[in-house]
Amino acid sequence: MVTVFIPKERRPGEARVAATPETIKRLLKAGARVLVETGAGHGAHLADEAFAAAGASVVGEGGEGWSTADLVLKVAPLEKAEVEQVREGAAVVGLLAPHQSAETIARLAQRNVVALAMELVPRISRAQKMDALSSQASLAGYKAVLLAASHLAKYFPLMMTAAGTVQPARVVVMGAGVAGLQALATARRLGATVEVSDIRPAVKEQVLSLGGRFIDLPIEESGEGEGGYAKAVSEEFLRKQQETIAGRIAAADVVITTALVPGKPAPRLISGEMVARMRPGAVIVDLAAEQGGNCELCVPGEVVVRSGVKIFGYENLARTMPEDASMLYARNVAEVAGLLIRDGAISTDDEIAQAMLLTHGGQVRFGAATPRGATA
Repeated sequence: MVTVFIPKERRPGEARVAATPETIKRLLKAGARVLVETGAGHGAHLADEAFAAAGASVVGEGGEGWSTADLVLKVAPLEKAEVEQVREGAAVVGLLAPHQSAETIARLAQRNVVALAMELVPRISRAQKMDALSSQASLAGYKAVLLAASHLAKYFPLMMTAAGTVQPARVVVMGAGVAGLQALATARRLGATVEVSDIRPAVKEQVLSLGGRFIDLPIEESGEGEGGYAKAVSEEFLRKQQETIAGRIAAADVVITTALVPGKPAPRLISGEMVARMRPGAVIVDLAAEQGGNCELCVPGEVVVRSGVKIFGYENLARTMPEDASMLYARNVAEVAGLLIRDGAISTDDEIAQAMLLTHGGQVRFGAATPRGATA
């Protein structure tokens, strides 16, 4: 029988958990024995008793969970101490930051741990229920709009009053992936007018269907990458994109940036000069802060005011909504676990598992995670 362990997240600010009572039952049905570390769900308002009632065994901190688990389900990347706690030969599934955690991944390989990154779930129809990036990005896009609305010194919707008419807020969303589309939909529900810029022409129809206005870029080059992701484009492309949207940003009350390229620094879409042209009191929420930010003046993890514009560089907004973020993420992870648990053992033979592998058989399987001087 496979033993699955759900540890309490140790990373500062991480309130999510990789399982819920609902997914505990699914893991048990798959033939697993489930251990949950005490307090693992407290940040998401899930009591130990709820996990126990679902059939899990609640274990103490640093106890038998790490030492006996065949499969560890996590949210945040492993801390150094956690890397050493994983039982050799066990498997770990989580948001393991494959592009930023080379040393950690190398150490997991040395300890013969099988590591699978949720960021690497392939974008194929069979893997849609496992797509944690999408489930968490949707939450981030929603929260970004609420954050902007709560700090903007004016209404979002059109308001007609006896004292006169208040024009709706003008919102520009940069990037029409999952986060951007959710930001668009949320801003429209709040009554704002929304324009959206994206380097992938294929998303225009989605933008229009949600009531947004698509900013057409008069450039031949496409930013459509593999699997529907954006790809890195030329500096000339980015320069012309900035020229096209500069006027829209200057007139905007709110700008939400979501542009990311897997494994690359976030593309710089908003220069300091563009910020200086915005009206005082405007708000920028930079959802690419963890990868350096789309705004030149973004400070990851902080809120700064430049030229009267408030710029939010909060990292990982999804974790600020830990209840629903945990519910959705736990379902994603449970789907992966169901794929791995086969006949009382862990199997990575499926094509989805193969695509997710960072380490296996004592080797680093993910090239970008190989540190300098090391070989995969």
